[in-house]
Amino acid sequence: MAKKKDTTNLTELLLESMGQPDPMLHMLEWLCSALMEAEVSAKLGAEKSERSTERVSSRSGYRPRRLDTRMGTMYLMIPKVRSGGYIPFFVTERKRSEAALIQVVQEAFVQGVSTRKMDKLAKSLGIENLSRSQVSEMTKGLNDQVEAFRHRPLEGDYPILWVDALYEKVRFDGRVVSMAIQLVCGVNQEGQREVLAIEPMLCESAETYGEVFRSLKDRGLKTPALVISDAHSGLIAAIRENFPGASWQRCKVHFMRNILAHVPQRNKQAFAKELKEIWLAPTAVGARERAARLCEAYASRFPKAIETLENGLEDSLSFYAFPQLDSRKIASSNMIERLNEEIRRRTKVISIFPNPDSYLRLVTTYLMEYAEDWSVSRCYIRKDSLATLLPAAA
Repeated sequence: MAKKKDTTNLTELLLESMGQPDPMLHMLEWLCSALMEAEVSAKLGAEKSERSTERVSSRSGYRPRRLDTRMGTMYLMIPKVRSGGYIPFFVTERKRSEAALIQVVQEAFVQGVSTRKMDKLAKSLGIENLSRSQVSEMTKGLNDQVEAFRHRPLEGDYPILWVDALYEKVRFDGRVVSMAIQLVCGVNQEGQREVLAIEPMLCESAETYGEVFRSLKDRGLKTPALVISDAHSGLIAAIRENFPGASWQRCKVHFMRNILAHVPQRNKQAFAKELKEIWLAPTAVGARERAARLCEAYASRFPKAIETLENGLEDSLSFYAFPQLDSRKIASSNMIERLNEEIRRRTKVISIFPNPDSYLRLVTTYLMEYAEDWSVSRCYIRKDSLATLLPAAA
């Protein structure tokens, strides 16, 4: 008698290796599993653990199966049937099923997936007799995974926040509008970056920003030690109202752009070179001295630029109060700006989003990928340098 293979260890290994892949692959994996469960239930004439006179056979556990797709490698647990066996749909119709599955996952992020479309997908894969409740459950599950990330509880301390907005064209209320998605990223007490908030807004105001911050606090966010952003008046008001005691750093890059907007094009390069030197000073006192010299030299030539510099200088020097931190990372919102640029690169194929939900869904998906990468990458800010900020964030 042939020795029966012990698949227990293999199963455990495969389950461990499943881990947390990128969101698109994870959702494809979930969709395959959901469709297999529905197909087996239809084949057996009863749901899992259901007592039914119409049952023709019963389940017999699972077996592991590796599936390579264009989106990556998945490790699936295939249901086993006691009599008659079960061959998954993606084995018999590999290329067609893979293309259909990937298409529906992508559509789930951009267009949303209706119950009718999910039922059509199942039939195209040769899966018949899906109940409306089964289809509805799969449809709901696709959106639930995205929403779960956006509304997850926040635990621990986030002493530093970066805030910025991302704009895209979206169809809304019968017209095309420029819609913002407010992004809030933070560094946790371990020094790792996290995406904390992804909230859509039609206009930027103290009220809309305030709603974002109140939602964060409801999810567990404590007052940070430092918030970095541009100088939108509504955003500043919301930061001061919702995070009393937090320092606000005006992004020096945005600030420089504001100043240079009042300098003639032919003079921009030379003036910008001197302007940058302000924030390269080793201390706040040195930065003020450099700014004073610049103001004295150019007050008559570029009065509006100098006025802008004088009015906003102090807010752009807040990072000097945190000498233990890397000034390159906290003096500007470049970290979140680079994230926005990468998202724009990946969404440029969609000139106009069909609705706000599709915009939010796709952006959230990409941000979930970055969040997973950040969770296993090196610390963005050294953990020991954050130690003195944690009491202030408590």
